[in-house]
Amino acid sequence: MSDKQARIHAFVSGVVQGVGFRYFTLRIARELGLKGFVRNLPDGRVEVVAEGDKEALARLIDKLHVGPWLARVESVDVQWEEYKGEFDSFDIEF
Repeated sequence: MSDKQARIHAFVSGVVQGVGFRYFTLRIARELGLKGFVRNLPDGRVEVVAEGDKEALARLIDKLHVGPWLARVESVDVQWEEYKGEFDSFDIEF
């Protein structure tokens, strides 16, 4: 495992469901070469688990703070974790 590889587990709060947030995250993550998933949670938050290059993950986190134009992001709670290599792609989970 490279020390440049990592994993994040993020929870995005605010007006983040029904505004294209999952598709926004999917597009950015794939552009950055990350793997993992994004999904809506029953409590109104969006959950993101992503693995890959640490710099790419940091760029994803920056984008999560902004979101798509209809979103109103209030907070992004991010936990950095050890890279596990368990994903083949980045997808939306339903």
